[in-house]
Amino acid sequence: MTGYNKWVRSVIGLLLLLFIGTMVVINFLTPDKTFSEAENRVLDSRPSFSLQSLLSGEFMKDYEQYVTDQFAFRNEWIGIKTDADRALGKKDSNGVYLGADGYLIQSFTSPQEADMEERIRAIHSFHQDTPDLRKYILLAPTAASVLQSKLPAYAPVGNQRAVLNQFRQKLERLGPDIRFIDVYPALYAKREEYIYYKTDHHWTTKGAYYAYQALGQEMGLTPKEEEYFNITKGADAFYGSLYSKSGFKHLNPDSISLYLPKSKEQVQVEYLGGEYKSTDSLYAMDHLHQKDKYDVFLNGNHSLVKITTGHEQERKLLVVKDSYANSFIPFLALHFSEIYVVDLRYYTDSLDTLIRENQIQDMLLLYNATTFFDDPFIKDLSE
Repeated sequence: MTGYNKWVRSVIGLLLLLFIGTMVVINFLTPDKTFSEAENRVLDSRPSFSLQSLLSGEFMKDYEQYVTDQFAFRNEWIGIKTDADRALGKKDSNGVYLGADGYLIQSFTSPQEADMEERIRAIHSFHQDTPDLRKYILLAPTAASVLQSKLPAYAPVGNQRAVLNQFRQKLERLGPDIRFIDVYPALYAKREEYIYYKTDHHWTTKGAYYAYQALGQEMGLTPKEEEYFNITKGADAFYGSLYSKSGFKHLNPDSISLYLPKSKEQVQVEYLGGEYKSTDSLYAMDHLHQKDKYDVFLNGNHSLVKITTGHEQERKLLVVKDSYANSFIPFLALHFSEIYVVDLRYYTDSLDTLIRENQIQDMLLLYNATTFFDDPFIKDLSE
């Protein structure tokens, strides 16, 4: 019996070594990815080696994150782990909580004071460079704040509402020329409606519409009533970023609605970053048949997009944004003759030059609260 047990242990050890060796080879042969569609974020790339970074510990820390992001079959492993955790009664996975009514809610971590101040300085510096540009900042609260009642009991989620208020107060000290648009009251009042996806981190088109109504009053626009639109269901089998990121399975899918004007609006959308493309629609309908159906809005994220409309009032707008803005911008297109859409994760040219050359009068910085305090590119706003 002793010999048999020894043989079994040897076989198990060899199988384990074979598995580890196979995964090492697969990871080596698998090309690195730059962006995760499932998590809607830029993945860590291989860090540069230096003796200084090694001695400080930064290299090993960055390399560990790189390996985690680039590990082969990452989404599948997350799913297996999450199923096991859920069977044990665990309510969170990879920073995502399984809440009431099937909602997946991404955790929010309050930023460090120094990090908040750094973003304030970047905005202030940009404002000094563009003093004639009217500026509006909309930091959209996420489901972790508006739908907090759906979180599991005692979930350690930061107080997003308090953070946004603190940021607003710091911003107001710079003067009245930068307007902070608080859409939390408008969204909270509609919290019983379908304003956030259950499996994705974005607001729904209905949520974006309510925020558009709140913004319009602050920007001097007259928001269109819902009767102005044909509200159609574009897709009803949408599993979003939080579904993939968390690994939670056996959940009901989301649906995506489109607010299409009843009278056809004249529009030209030009994708100017990378390969040029022009279309007469704000929607890329082919994405409704693909995995990331949210990319139906403005064909996903691009470095620079120019939208030209038939609006009589020649008012031009710059939108600096994350993907929350993609479902929001079609509402803005009803009020501006030109809209320039910039994603700082990919845009490397000067915003100041873009504003001057195109005589842009208004700017909207639109991010969700989580991305705004996580995105390092915000700090490069004035460069």
